[in-house]
Amino acid sequence: MEQKKLTCICCPLGCQIIVELENGEVISVSGNTCKRGEDYAGKEVIAPTRIVTSTVKVIGGSAPTVSVKTKADISKNKIFDCIRALKEVEVQAPIKIGDIILSNVVDTGVDIVATKGVEVI
Repeated sequence: MEQKKLTCICCPLGCQIIVELENGEVISVSGNTCKRGEDYAGKEVIAPTRIVTSTVKVIGGSAPTVSVKTKADISKNKIFDCIRALKEVEVQAPIKIGDIILSNVVDTGVDIVATKGVEVI
């Protein structure tokens, strides 16, 4: 049996979690104080994911860039591909919070959305 130790990032408590694995499957999770920690730990050791935040270039806006993020978490092994794709994106102002900036980024099924508004100049 294999054991992995993690620090939970779901809330400010930062629980020290121990995940026991057997044949690549989660057998038990301990050390968490809430259900979110248990869910996080199981997912983190099998298929870790993250929310990606970045910026993209704005044309004709009151700011040169707009902050963006993935609408949902994506596989950690797709993060650098996602960032490379965002470097190629330019959007026209105006932009509102929640606008879809890029659909289905790197074939993840997840959209990139604006997290800030940018007015036209």
